[in-house]
Amino acid sequence: MALISFRRFAKRFGTQAAVEDLSLEVLGGEVVALIGPNGSGKTTSLKAAAGLIAPSSGEVLLGDPGRAATDPKARRVCSYLPQKVTFPDALTGHEVVEFYRVLRGVAPPRTDEVLRFASLNGAGSRAVHTYSGGMVQRLGLAVAMLPEAPVLLLDEPTAALDPDGLGAFYELVERRRRDGRTVFFTSHQLGDAERLADRLALLVEGRLVAVFTQGELAGRLADRGVMRIRLHGHPAGLLERVLERAPGSTWVGDELVVPGPAALRPAVIDLVRAAGVEISALTTEEGRLDTFYRELVRGQQ
Repeated sequence: MALISFRRFAKRFGTQAAVEDLSLEVLGGEVVALIGPNGSGKTTSLKAAAGLIAPSSGEVLLGDPGRAATDPKARRVCSYLPQKVTFPDALTGHEVVEFYRVLRGVAPPRTDEVLRFASLNGAGSRAVHTYSGGMVQRLGLAVAMLPEAPVLLLDEPTAALDPDGLGAFYELVERRRRDGRTVFFTSHQLGDAERLADRLALLVEGRLVAVFTQGELAGRLADRGVMRIRLHGHPAGLLERVLERAPGSTWVGDELVVPGPAALRPAVIDLVRAAGVEISALTTEEGRLDTFYRELVRGQQ
């Protein structure tokens, strides 16, 4: 059951295309991260899901049954945290959350609950002007958590968070996943996206270029792994035999460098042992998401 549906969504600002032909569904109980370079259309897409901007073409549906995200009835199923949050400096954190609690029609006990969950219960009586940037971000997270909405939309939620705030955010996402609720967030923090998301969707220059489940991503990263075997000597014919199993292998000094997935490595080690040469060191490096991400982005530019 999709709670967010982008159907050939496009958004233009004058002659500038921010997003083009985006088709993506986010299911109930799913955590999806939208990643991509600056200016790739992530925030525009999230605002469209929140009903804050209307499509230039295509449609964005929210909820079950799906309604146009700009429909006020659709907006009731979501809670939205913008990338940059600001609150009146003179109000305390508690007063800010209380204001939004009343606005959203949430029961009074929820104020203290979300302040505590966002690690702000000790600062709730302080004025917002005394807050650090990370504390303001955590206050925004507390406000977004107020309603138990089926869909939570978060724009760069971890950008300014300190360790306490990050811990609260990770716990929030995991709790919502357990409860079968949806989280759709944008992020430049690839580690957070990899750690939290069931799927990662990559936007480049306004176009969706890749979508990976965690399993698919792990497989792609494993394919980019490297094994390095330091040997005493260069046995004749060893590299040729290894190349049959692991194309792209090469000598770098006294190291045999073998790229490719982990499944190839035992057979290569057997070949080395069969050559009768001593292994002095063996290290492995798994593929890195940031490197893979840059490869995907460069491939689209």
